[in-house]
Amino acid sequence: MPWLQFEMPLQWLAVGACVAGSGYFGIAGVVEFRRAQTTVNPHTPDKASTVVQSGVFRYTRNPMYLGLALLLIGAFFYWQNGVTLLVIIGFFAYLNRFQITPEERVLTQKYGQDYIRYLSRVRRWI
Repeated sequence: MPWLQFEMPLQWLAVGACVAGSGYFGIAGVVEFRRAQTTVNPHTPDKASTVVQSGVFRYTRNPMYLGLALLLIGAFFYWQNGVTLLVIIGFFAYLNRFQITPEERVLTQKYGQDYIRYLSRVRRWI
């Protein structure tokens, strides 16, 4: 859809910042999970051994998903096309509805008030 194409100054700076942020949040999230010796697999939240609240998890409950989102935002800046915005919106909508909400439900059942307090202290994204 060429009619949604646009040009942005400092394109490579924006792409680089998004890729760097993506790498940071993604790796930092995995490192904290490994330190806590809990599962990184998003399809098995019931196998979590603890609520990780240290490191990057003090600022965002979903650093690895945030890393993926930043990568998509970087793609938006790289391709400079509005269609990419639809992909990003779809990603957030899908992830919130079909991944994060079910994960939060399982973790709330498993960890109760400890997890509920964490939900009230730390934002879902950032």
